[in-house]
Amino acid sequence: MIKKQHLFSIVFLSLFCFSCNQVTTSGTAIAFDKLLVNSKENPVTVESEQPSFSWIMGAKGFNKSQSAYHVLVASSIDKLVENEADLWNSEKVESDQSAFVKYKGKPLEAMHTYFWKVRVWDEEGAASSWSDVQTFEMGLLNQENWGTSKWITLKNDTRTSKHRFRDYKRGNMDKGKPVDGFAASYFRKEIDLSKAVENAQVYICGLGYYELYLNGEKVGDHVLDPAPSNYDKQAYYVNYDITEHMQSGKNAFGIILGNGFYGQNISWSRDPESNKKGVSYGPPTVRCLVKLNYTDGTSADFYTDENWKEATGPIVFNNIYGGDTYDARYELGGWNTVGYNDANWGNAKVVSPQVKKISASQIPPIKKLQEFEPQQVFKAPDGNWIVDFGQNIAGWVKLNVQEKEGQLIEVTTTEALLTNGKDIFQGSTGGGANGMAQIYKYICKGDGIESWEPKFSYHGFRYAKIEGISKKPDAKMIKAVLVATDIKETGSFASSDDLLNKMHSISKWTIVDNVHGIPEDCPHREKCGWLGDAHAFCEYALYNYDMYDFYKKYMEDIRTQMRPTKGHNNPDIKFQVPTMIAPGKRTSTYAKIDWGVATMYLPWYNFKFYGDDAIVKEYYEEMRNLTNFYLNFKGENGIMQDGMGDWCPPSWDRRKNPGAMECDPIISANAYFYDVLGIMETFAKMNNDANFQAKMKTEKEALKKAFNKAFLVDIPNTNYKWYQSQTATVQALQFGIVPEAEIEQVVNGLAYDIEQIKGGHHSTGIHGNRYIYTVLTKYGKGDLAHQILTTPDFPSQAYVMSKGFTTWPERQFEWEKMEGPTNSLNHPMHSGFATYFYEALGGVQTSLEATGFKEFIVNPEFPSQITSTKVSVPTPYGPINNAWESKDGTLISHLKVPFNTKAILELTPSELQTLIINDVSFEEAKAKYGLKQNGKSNVVLGSGNYKLKYIKS
Repeated sequence: MIKKQHLFSIVFLSLFCFSCNQVTTSGTAIAFDKLLVNSKENPVTVESEQPSFSWIMGAKGFNKSQSAYHVLVASSIDKLVENEADLWNSEKVESDQSAFVKYKGKPLEAMHTYFWKVRVWDEEGAASSWSDVQTFEMGLLNQENWGTSKWITLKNDTRTSKHRFRDYKRGNMDKGKPVDGFAASYFRKEIDLSKAVENAQVYICGLGYYELYLNGEKVGDHVLDPAPSNYDKQAYYVNYDITEHMQSGKNAFGIILGNGFYGQNISWSRDPESNKKGVSYGPPTVRCLVKLNYTDGTSADFYTDENWKEATGPIVFNNIYGGDTYDARYELGGWNTVGYNDANWGNAKVVSPQVKKISASQIPPIKKLQEFEPQQVFKAPDGNWIVDFGQNIAGWVKLNVQEKEGQLIEVTTTEALLTNGKDIFQGSTGGGANGMAQIYKYICKGDGIESWEPKFSYHGFRYAKIEGISKKPDAKMIKAVLVATDIKETGSFASSDDLLNKMHSISKWTIVDNVHGIPEDCPHREKCGWLGDAHAFCEYALYNYDMYDFYKKYMEDIRTQMRPTKGHNNPDIKFQVPTMIAPGKRTSTYAKIDWGVATMYLPWYNFKFYGDDAIVKEYYEEMRNLTNFYLNFKGENGIMQDGMGDWCPPSWDRRKNPGAMECDPIISANAYFYDVLGIMETFAKMNNDANFQAKMKTEKEALKKAFNKAFLVDIPNTNYKWYQSQTATVQALQFGIVPEAEIEQVVNGLAYDIEQIKGGHHSTGIHGNRYIYTVLTKYGKGDLAHQILTTPDFPSQAYVMSKGFTTWPERQFEWEKMEGPTNSLNHPMHSGFATYFYEALGGVQTSLEATGFKEFIVNPEFPSQITSTKVSVPTPYGPINNAWESKDGTLISHLKVPFNTKAILELTPSELQTLIINDVSFEEAKAKYGLKQNGKSNVVLGSGNYKLKYIKS
């Protein structure tokens, strides 16, 4: 294993030596901007046998691309030369591939650091200089590399605080019951270093949330680690370099362990007294391994075992739904420092939890991302204070208080106030579903100003009601902390319409609040990964954030969630089928078609946006099997008799107003399935599965015929047609189900229903609302799309905004007619519509012939009310920037096409005739920039910065 202290100095020297990484090529320059392994810069826990290499380059000039590459990988920097690269020398490869180039060298070893570099040749055959030297480090790779480290858990629950109990009451219970759950546990162990440490690495896996400490300081800045999973099948560890934090002589390690989703033995239980396990996997447990390398060349391991000391402490209650209770009178002092007297502590219990596989976490960690100060503070009718933080977030509160010893401070967090604004409303967060209201409790020790924030729970909230304080709260006393997976924002959108810009902001907030290791449905009452919700907002998330690893991880959650399920028409056949929710033990039935298609859509969207086929090949068998399962629902009319429905259309309540779901669940599910059959046809081809490819083509053609026969109808007293609802009609147009000869009638039928029947409003739930604005715009109804999006009357996105919501609510109700807004007020499935901002208004979509934006389509389509937009779209080749403005019918666009990509400018013949590129006519530009035409009027642009001007027809 390469010692990291030496590594940093080596890399520094290499950067100096290889800093001249530009080369003049025919009067232009190409340079490496970023180099990645498995989509990360210099990653430290690679666990794939074939890591993939990518490089993003900048280039001056136009029409610049790669014609070949050469990659070297070596075990030391000294060997990173062409004739000595001891692991992989790709030689010169004639290829334009610059993303996800798979490693094809010798086997890589666990916990070793490797070095690599690359050079490329441009389209004229001129070579660049070698890139700067990059590194990647392998993780533990397998179970054996955990050595003799052991899983430990709390042996004795010694909590005595009366505040360790909470009230548990679900909606179906007559009265609440006191519960205390598994105790938060504290572990410690000291190590005496007699030799100088050159490198120290720690690997830690918690089944349940944990925090690791070294010599009194927390290691790293992660919170709520690790991400939830189906722990019995797949768990995740994190690696930290702690070399700089080790001190000569004695060092003290400490771990605090909470329940998280693993030890969830309270919420969702029908009776927490008779069902002690609930939906938990068991008491939380943790495993830790420290790899020490000394300067004399020797090494040693330090790890968790029965010799670690254990205790309970001030966290006397913790539940992912209910919150933390902290009794400061039970604080343990310097429990995680050297010399602490732990004579009264017990010894940890060694256990053997059921865990099939432990892998390095590849997704970004959950972190504290932002703090919010009170925007308004006022008294409730009961005399307690209410704080409005101005933004609905996911996270927790941070307190600084000074009260007497034993004083109980309760903070109840909610998303909303009563309609009259005088008190908090707990309709969406009160615990009726999971049994636990969102409450943080702090019991003072009474020795001056006390500071506290939770460790093992998070809530969805905007408001906080505080009980037990002696003065009005202010920004010094309380703040709200946004806590979420630290997904990197990589895309952007802005337009001339401030209302749309605000919708974009709300859509992003609703996603950020709902990523905590999985794509959640909401951050409070459920915190569940519903599959239908996940695919509803996936494309919008991919336009805005780096989600490459996130969706790969969630696909593993779906796979490990699969259960043997009997076929519908053939009950003797069993299929592996996901449930409606993944991961976790709180689940429901098998995934109905319109939810289960997430299993195909997530790999498809990942492939579309990144161009990497790894996720397609990894999960192909599961997708193939699931497709066959859904085909097993085919009825005599050729329609799959299965579906969940167009969730949450306006005024819909499945108990009080089920008829508000205008679209028959069977129709919307079959529309999705038609699209998925085409996706699976592509996937079968990618996997050289000719028989299944042919089957998918046949099934798709048959379903199209059956779908139109069963669902396409005339609209009475008109010359129009539709599929009996806005949602089904939108889906049919989006997925290409509508017969060519019928498209105009169907588009007009959709517009007729919106304008004449619904009074200028949508009637779509999450399935239809994802596509309705894009579809209308595509078929020349852009002004109508803008109208239904921005009308201030119910229902519309603008109506929701007018009620002060800062995230999208789960339901579409007329809020002013209710006591308070029931159901979740933070549901990202409703953010999916905002994909329209990028694909239609921004006008940038990947080509399906060369995915990952290797080739991409530029065709902004917009309503007359919009005069400009600016988008930045992240790609594996660098960002695509498109900023356009419309003046008197003339469209002016400033477009950046990244190196090694091509843009297909979609134009009508009349638009092409007026096209001016960089202030010269199209005919002049063709020769000057090496442009080509694709078809009669489309123009292919190579890399470069373009000013495009044409009269929009």
